[in-house]
Amino acid sequence: MSDKAVMIVVIGMISLLLVIIFCQQFLFQKRMQGELKKISEKLADILERDSDEKVMFFTDDPVLMDLLGQINRMLLDRQKVKIDYRKQELSSKKMLANISHDIKTPLTVILGYLEIMRIGREDDESLQKVEAKAKQVLELINAFFTLAKLEAGDMRMERTKVNLSELCRENVLGFYELLLQKEFTVDISIPEDNLFVWGDRDSIDRILTNLLSNAIRYGSDGKYIGIALRSEGRFVYIDVADKGKGIDKAFAASVFERLYTMEDSRNRQIQGNGLGLTIAKNLAQQMGGDVLLESEPHVRTVFTVKLEAVL
Repeated sequence: MSDKAVMIVVIGMISLLLVIIFCQQFLFQKRMQGELKKISEKLADILERDSDEKVMFFTDDPVLMDLLGQINRMLLDRQKVKIDYRKQELSSKKMLANISHDIKTPLTVILGYLEIMRIGREDDESLQKVEAKAKQVLELINAFFTLAKLEAGDMRMERTKVNLSELCRENVLGFYELLLQKEFTVDISIPEDNLFVWGDRDSIDRILTNLLSNAIRYGSDGKYIGIALRSEGRFVYIDVADKGKGIDKAFAASVFERLYTMEDSRNRQIQGNGLGLTIAKNLAQQMGGDVLLESEPHVRTVFTVKLEAVL
């Protein structure tokens, strides 16, 4: 064989070897990308669902095995942080409930003494103002106490069959005199057939009171209040509507946060403390329901209570 032929054979073998190496590298890289993609998708799913799962993936690649070990170690640390945070949060909520209770007791005693002092001094304006302020503080403490118990899981609820139609009518009647004074148009839509839900009657009553008070306080510009009761599938819905200034979308989620108030709309006849909607939403969620909001400013604002129907 000539030197030229030998050279051609050598070059061909080298070329073939390079092609084989290139193909192996390409296949390895493609397999690695596929495995990394699966690991990434699984990790994204765990984070999206806020799950305590670990990334389980079988591979014989030592680099990927080490990466999986580090990822699962990070997830385990994250799980421990979540557990510690929940413990601290629960402890803080229980402490707040205890503090609220401890403050409420002496404040109730003070109100008792103020009531005694007012006997024979009904015209004493200073004493009346002190008593009114003390009652406002007690109302705020009671609201804090209720919310703290709800968030700590210490609020006991007796879920029974509740006639929601009857409860809605009672609440509207409770505000009827005030609505007349303020010249509100009242729009009531309650079906003739009673609708029943599973829930705690006192809790539902408090939710309705808070929502109606809120509609009167912040929807006074529209001079309108509506309450509608409807049933859809497994749930019964109560819509409490007004046509006041409404709530911009940017602040829609904030209205359910503690102590959020719209100061420029505060009505002295129905004093707000920024906890009414927070308590209403928590109460509804404790009963397996929710409180939702839809608002188009100066057109229509609707708070919707969602509760489990008795089927």
